[in-house]
Amino acid sequence: MVALCWMDLVVGGVLEWTKTQNNWCYFDHRRRQHQCTKTQTVIEEQTRHTMSSNMAPSYCKVSPIISIFVFFLFLASSVCPVCSAESGNDSRVNQTLRPGEEIQKLRMIKAHLNKINKPPVKTIESPDGDVIDCVVSHQQPAFDHPQLQGKKPLDPPERPKGHNPTGMVSENFQLWSLSGESCPEGTIPIRRTTEQDVLRASSVQRFGRKLQRPVRRDSSSNGHEHAVGYVSGEEYYGAKASINVWAPQVDNQYEFSLSQMWVISGSFGDDLNTIEAGWQVSPELYGDNYPRFFTYWTTDAYQATGCYNLLCSGFVQTNNMIAIGAAISPTSSYSGGQFDISLLVWKDPKHGNWWLEFGSGILVGYWPSFLFTHLRSHASMVQFGGETVNSRPSGFHTSTQMGSGHFAGEGFGKASYFRNLQIVDWDNNLIPLSNLRVLADHPNCYDIQGGINSVWGNYFYYGGPGRNAKCP
Repeated sequence: MVALCWMDLVVGGVLEWTKTQNNWCYFDHRRRQHQCTKTQTVIEEQTRHTMSSNMAPSYCKVSPIISIFVFFLFLASSVCPVCSAESGNDSRVNQTLRPGEEIQKLRMIKAHLNKINKPPVKTIESPDGDVIDCVVSHQQPAFDHPQLQGKKPLDPPERPKGHNPTGMVSENFQLWSLSGESCPEGTIPIRRTTEQDVLRASSVQRFGRKLQRPVRRDSSSNGHEHAVGYVSGEEYYGAKASINVWAPQVDNQYEFSLSQMWVISGSFGDDLNTIEAGWQVSPELYGDNYPRFFTYWTTDAYQATGCYNLLCSGFVQTNNMIAIGAAISPTSSYSGGQFDISLLVWKDPKHGNWWLEFGSGILVGYWPSFLFTHLRSHASMVQFGGETVNSRPSGFHTSTQMGSGHFAGEGFGKASYFRNLQIVDWDNNLIPLSNLRVLADHPNCYDIQGGINSVWGNYFYYGGPGRNAKCP
C-alpha cells in the first residue's frame, strides 16, 4: 500500500505548497490551520483536465447472480458502531446501572485496559489528543495468543512479482508524528485505549469488534449501505489499491463512514473469513471525527473472532512508524489538494501469512494464517469501496457522508476515488483486474461509476451526501 502516497502519481502538475527552510506547509482544512511536513508529491486539480479527456467509462454491468452474491455479503459484513432499539439489553440509551453493577463494570473495563494497553518504553502525545505508546514489538497484544506466546515477529516475506517498492514513506502522514517524535527501533506505536473508549461501546465484550447481527433478507433493516467495486469467481492471493482520503461528516456517534478493501473467503454464513484495511471515521470507536487508518479481521462472520487494529490478539505489527488507529493528515479538500493512501495485502507464498504494506514498500505487519479457516488457502472475492451506517435519525435517512460527500459524477477533485486496482494471482504476480464490477445498493444516497485508462488503470469514483431530495 502506498504510504500516503501524497499522490505518488503526478499528472499535469504539482500542488503549490509553501516552503519554509526544509519543510513544506499546507493548509489543513479540518484543523483550520497551516501545518508543515516534509516534501510530498500531490496531484493538483489541474489533473482533472488531463483525466477527464482520458477516462473511458468502461465499467462492467452487474449480472443478477453476482448482484445477489454481493448483496448477501453486505448483509453478513454488517459493521457496527450502531446501537438501535433492536440491540435489546445492549442499548446505550437511558441505561441505568445499580451501584454494584457499575462497580463491576468499571472493574471489567480496568481489567480489559490492562490487557490491551501494554507497558510502553516511550509515550508520545498527539496533537489530536491521542496518546501513542511505544511498546516492545514482541509484547504487543498479538503475542498473547497461545500460538504466538514466546515468539517474535517474522522477517519480511517475498513481495509479489510486478511490485517495485521504494521503501520510502512520508514521516508525517499521521497527526501523532507531526511533533517529530518517533518510536525507537524494536518497538511499535500503539494508540492507547482509554476508559472513555470502552464506555462508548455496547459492552466490554464487544469493544473493538463489529456488531454481531443475524443475516437478513431485508436490506432496509440492515442499516449498512455500500458503493463498491469487486471481483469474484477466481482464486485471489491478495489485492492492491490507492484510496482517496477525506474527512466525511458522520451524523451521530453510532454511525460511521469508511473506505476500505475486503479480502474475503468462505460462505456468507457463520464461516465468513475477511481481512480488511482502509480508513474510517467512527466517533464511537475513537471519540472524534478524524479519518483513521484501520485494519480488521474475522473468521466467523464477526461473531466471536477478530477485532479492529490491535485491540485483540491477531494482527502482528512489525513497523515502528505507523500507528494503526491513528488519525491521517492531511486529507483531501473539495476542488483542492487530493491525497490517497496505497494499500497492498498479499499471502506470503512460503509461510501462508497475509501481509499488509502501506505506501511504497513499508510493511505494517501480518495476519497469521492460523487465525483463519478458508483464508488459509486463498480468497474467493476481493471488494473495494465505501460503507456507511444509516440509523435513520429522526425517522429520515442519515446525512452521514460517504467518501467526499459528493456523487461520483462530479469527478476528480470533488468525488472520492479508488485507483490502480490490482489483485495477486496464484503465482504471486500483481496484475490488473480483468472483470471489475461496480454496485451501489442505495444509488440515490451514494453511487459509483467505474472506468479504466492508461494512467489510473482500473478505477472508480464513489460516494454521496446521504440524505437529499432523492434520498429522504
